[in-house]
Amino acid sequence: MSDVQTPFELLLEIDQRCRRLAAGLPSQQEAVQTWSGIGFRMGERLFVAPMGEIGEVLHEPRYTLLPGVKSWVKGVANVRGRLLPVMDLCSFFGGDLSPQRKKRRVLIVDHQEVFAGLTVDEVYGMQHFPVDAFSEQLPPLEASIQPFIHGMFQREQAWLVFSPHTLAQHSGFLDVAF
Repeated sequence: MSDVQTPFELLLEIDQRCRRLAAGLPSQQEAVQTWSGIGFRMGERLFVAPMGEIGEVLHEPRYTLLPGVKSWVKGVANVRGRLLPVMDLCSFFGGDLSPQRKKRRVLIVDHQEVFAGLTVDEVYGMQHFPVDAFSEQLPPLEASIQPFIHGMFQREQAWLVFSPHTLAQHSGFLDVAF
């Protein structure tokens, strides 16, 4: 008989060697639960919208002005063959968009019967917050924006949780004509 190992014995030996060498590895840290959203800025305030409520983020598209609409309706754009109403979100809440056009972005909301683009001053991409950093206590806010804010996360600054779906169902947002 020879000292040749069977494939099964060879696998057992490799397994034992791996277990001996792995004994000193650190144990896995407990995972921190996080909440993720799309961060953006309007004026000096930071906002974050839940991931499932923003379909897409675009550079400000070319749009056609529409007669007989409220001043915060910028116009309508053709986005991949679909007509997109473009709204100035800052103006809707009584503010002004930043004059820095290069940083402006349009957040696409496609909820139930509403397909709209919300122009904001700047988008910061995906933001992740520890779930336990959420607070329902809000700083003083204008009455116009309060119904759309569902809490906040605190970092160096407060990040207000903004709901585009709530906005898309609001009668004041849906009433665009004079």
